[in-house]
Amino acid sequence: MELSVRAFVAFAALAGPACGVNVRNSGPGGVSGNGTGSATEPTSGDGGVGDVAEEGDDIGDGGSADGVKLDVGPGTGSGPGGDCGSGSGMMGEDVEFSFIWIANSPEGTVSKIDTRTGDEVGRYYTGPSNGDDDPSRTSVNLAGDVAVTNRAGGVTKIAARKPQCIDGNGNGTIETSTGAGNILPFGEDECVLWHQALPNGGRPNISGPRPTAWDAGEDGDPCVTDDDRLWVGYFDSPNNRGHFYRLGGKDGATLDEVLVPNWDPSNIKNFGPYGGATDGDGHFWVIGFAGPLVRIDAVTLAAQRWESPGAAFPVGPTVFYGLALDADGHPWMSGSLGELTHFDPVTEEFDVYPLASGESARGLQIDRDGFAWIAVNGTCGVAKFEIATRTLVDALIPLPGCTTPVGISIDVDGFVWIPDQGADLAYKLDPNTLTTTITTGLVRPYTYSDMTGAGLGLVVVTDRQSAGGRTPAARACA
Repeated sequence: MELSVRAFVAFAALAGPACGVNVRNSGPGGVSGNGTGSATEPTSGDGGVGDVAEEGDDIGDGGSADGVKLDVGPGTGSGPGGDCGSGSGMMGEDVEFSFIWIANSPEGTVSKIDTRTGDEVGRYYTGPSNGDDDPSRTSVNLAGDVAVTNRAGGVTKIAARKPQCIDGNGNGTIETSTGAGNILPFGEDECVLWHQALPNGGRPNISGPRPTAWDAGEDGDPCVTDDDRLWVGYFDSPNNRGHFYRLGGKDGATLDEVLVPNWDPSNIKNFGPYGGATDGDGHFWVIGFAGPLVRIDAVTLAAQRWESPGAAFPVGPTVFYGLALDADGHPWMSGSLGELTHFDPVTEEFDVYPLASGESARGLQIDRDGFAWIAVNGTCGVAKFEIATRTLVDALIPLPGCTTPVGISIDVDGFVWIPDQGADLAYKLDPNTLTTTITTGLVRPYTYSDMTGAGLGLVVVTDRQSAGGRTPAARACA
């Protein structure tokens, strides 16, 4: 594969004080410990790119990162390459829509659900195997389009609206799925814009691509969505390094490549990069299942790392599941010991807040009112935590009939969505009344990431107040 820019990263010591770890009980005090920070610099630029064991078996051999493009070109709408707006995003359009995209991992599909009605309005194969691609992460950009990453290798972009789809056969009609009952073969659905193959490290359930996150483009302008880029990474387990690509949003072409060596020094779990998110400056934050926390600079591609604070936990080491950024771009991580961990990029300190004893925290997202919502396993439900005051508001909000809530996402109206892997459904939780409705018919739904685009919108869009059912970009720029 020919790469446009390559950044092969070697670590050097980070100047300045080492970061610390503070273990807190949702308030002052606690146990402190030491952490470490290190930074990387690109060594060349030659110009011109939850998965715990019980989730499934290995699905195939790794491939190269060569792209399989699906008729990427001028779309039937206003945007080149199926993206939104020729330099203007969706501004000028009165766009009213809100979708959540949830992966049906064993089926190899992703479901598109209208968050207002709860109806599934599309289901799509996420890779060329038409069923065995094992999707697990979905990330939505500011135009509403989704990228779906497969643990068996590869990432696929799907348009949210028909005007951005591509009439590949030129018959004047967009052939696309309208729900679970008519999934088109891969390559025939004209809202599937492109697919980029990615290696899976040879062990898909352990090493395959996971962390996936859109940015707001090179200029970070939420009003311009046709330059959005996508970060995605996998674990090169034979060489124990995280391998990350930044792809072009229009066609999936590889723009940059970053290698982070010695990914899992302790070899605790032999899992690689797990969750990812981009901040308002386009920097890519990523965590490992057993650490570390890494930040890749959007401009220099230098990677800075901080080791997992697990050794400072009073009850033993943790592994991280979810990652979300607050409105200031600070990472928050949920862990296997039922805790919520905050990292301050300025002080380089980790603050740890226990949520519920004996529980395991899975995915999380932070809403526009400053509350973190965290999926809880064990006694299943959702925890609510206030960011500003560092207060645990509710340790366990029950979800009727739940078994294995996995991810969390916030829709355009502020409702909290929780896919439940074991119950084959997704909950929609009213944040005020704490009542729920459900969308059924999903197949072992498994998604940790930014399923609605609210996470990216929180850090990019300066107007943090919801203005009705439009994407974050449209709300800010219309």
